[in-house]
Amino acid sequence: RGEAMNAVRADVLAEYCPKGVEKPKYTPWQVKEAYYYAEGKIQRRLILQGKRPDGRGMEQVRPLNMTLGMLPRAHGSALFARGETQALVSTTLGTPRDEQIIDGLLDEYKKKFMLHYNFPPFCVGEIRPIRGPGRRDIGHGALAEKSIEPVMPDIDVFPYTVRIVADMLDSNGSTSMATVCGATLSMMDAGVPIKNPVAGISIGMVSDGDEYALLTDIIGEEDFHGDMDFKVAGTANGITGIQLDMKARGITHDRTRKTLEQAKQARQHILAEMGKCIDKPRQELSKYAPRLLVVRINPEKIGKVIGPGGKTINRIQSETGATIDIEEDGTIYIGCTSAEGAEAARAQIEGMTAEAEVGQVYTGKVVSITDFGAFIE
Repeated sequence: RGEAMNAVRADVLAEYCPKGVEKPKYTPWQVKEAYYYAEGKIQRRLILQGKRPDGRGMEQVRPLNMTLGMLPRAHGSALFARGETQALVSTTLGTPRDEQIIDGLLDEYKKKFMLHYNFPPFCVGEIRPIRGPGRRDIGHGALAEKSIEPVMPDIDVFPYTVRIVADMLDSNGSTSMATVCGATLSMMDAGVPIKNPVAGISIGMVSDGDEYALLTDIIGEEDFHGDMDFKVAGTANGITGIQLDMKARGITHDRTRKTLEQAKQARQHILAEMGKCIDKPRQELSKYAPRLLVVRINPEKIGKVIGPGGKTINRIQSETGATIDIEEDGTIYIGCTSAEGAEAARAQIEGMTAEAEVGQVYTGKVVSITDFGAFIE
């Protein structure tokens, strides 16, 4: 289709801007603008007649393709493809010290869940320098992050810091909603116990007065020449995120209701296909993911764990290879690349802070014996 359209555009340029003419009546820029306007006008007319550019039905989602574990060294990864839109999403698990510190105008706070979206130029066949993310990238990442945040597990259930990175490999319509789907698959592959899978879809609209058509899973051409890009993300139970781009002068209540209903049907279809790929989070974390344990002690004993000048906590970290983070309320997070190191650190901390109970058996080193008993470390 693209090749055929390019051939027509080349013929129009050759007619209105013939070679050898120094000053043609129209410049190539004017001809291309007029061609783009005519293309959109014809496309809109065909859509209102029930004909989409790629021949799909009005409520038909493009073919879906999903693969898990594309990046074997990552803690979790997934490739989500919907038609020509492809997102490679990876999940990394970290300890509390990996939380992002937000130091803005308001009080400083930390984020345990981050989603970063990248749109490299090659995904749309362009060549340009790759620099930091632009406003569009940051906005798409924020939409996907807010859409997934409601299903993230509570800190008591899953104390890890989670970072998701979505890289677009190919783009032709709604990469942000592909990011939502890919992020869900990637987290489930990593063993993050999310409350429910989340999927997203974009609904477009072409209107002419009272006549209009709603288009499920719009492609780039339908976005360029259409009147609306209504992105809806959510679970099987409800909506978690919405973003609406309008070129028309508003949208009626009735059309909004029909759009949300059409998006729900598409979302349920995508969730069903995602369930065939993976229906629940993996029970085991990746062998490359850090092991994180949580110990809660009496806040009055925090000083005992830290020791004079941090001597005790540094010794435990050196001996076990674990990282130890202590909160003011007595919550201690122990992270280690091996389960053995994390358990050894927990045993030492619990041994120092536990209250002696009658009937319990304790293991310790006898450091001295006196006439009234023994001192045990």
